[in-house]
Amino acid sequence: MELASRIRAVARRGRAFVGVTGPDAEDYLQRMLSNDVAALAPGESCEALLLTPKARVIAPLRVLRRGREDYLLLTEPELGDALREALARSRFAAKVEIEPEAHTSTVVFGGGDGIPNGDYGEPAVEVLDADLEPSLDDEALEALRIRAGTPRYGREIDDRTLPAEAGLVERAVSLTKGCYPGQEPIARLHYRGHANRGLRVLRLDGDELPEAEAEVRHGDKAVGRVTSAARDAEGVVALAYVRVEVPGDAELAVGRSAARPLD
Repeated sequence: MELASRIRAVARRGRAFVGVTGPDAEDYLQRMLSNDVAALAPGESCEALLLTPKARVIAPLRVLRRGREDYLLLTEPELGDALREALARSRFAAKVEIEPEAHTSTVVFGGGDGIPNGDYGEPAVEVLDADLEPSLDDEALEALRIRAGTPRYGREIDDRTLPAEAGLVERAVSLTKGCYPGQEPIARLHYRGHANRGLRVLRLDGDELPEAEAEVRHGDKAVGRVTSAARDAEGVVALAYVRVEVPGDAELAVGRSAARPLD
């Protein structure tokens, strides 16, 4: 792997891994996940979601096709068991094996071989089982994620969240593939309506981190809530759900801090 000349930064990325293998792996995952995993060639990957029938997120995924009958699913560290169990419950007669796997994941900024990862607003790949020394800590990686507007399970994604609200339809959903759990609510909202709130990246005055769920206010009206916040070199950056009718350049406040959109 010719990474050394391209690496700008390295960070550990917590992950759980589930392998899905067997003659029916492609057909099964195509019926279960939100994106067109059948279109992947070996070595290619995509983002996808495992959803409930009401389009609530069970697990956000990166799907790597390792071979014709071999997929690796990458999800958040706390979701490995839930992902495996949800897939196993719906397997029925499908000829697939669904098993946890042990790997490490390292985010390499600057390009190179690996699984493309757009979570941090810069060219990056995830490299599995690589012996690379991290140069970014968890706090710095979290600030990059927030600045990029990338939702995270347990923060921006929970059982209250619809994929459209978190911006997940554009990045993890195929609107042209066949049926999967949650397809009807997603299609109905996409073609006939709109989400009532959306994620915004905010720069907060001062250096005090707001609490999770802190109110976002527009004048004397509560219009949203903070979901994530971190410090970076310029102060505090936050992700928040804000009502869609609030103008993008509106003057907002979080607690005692003024909040403005991040360029």
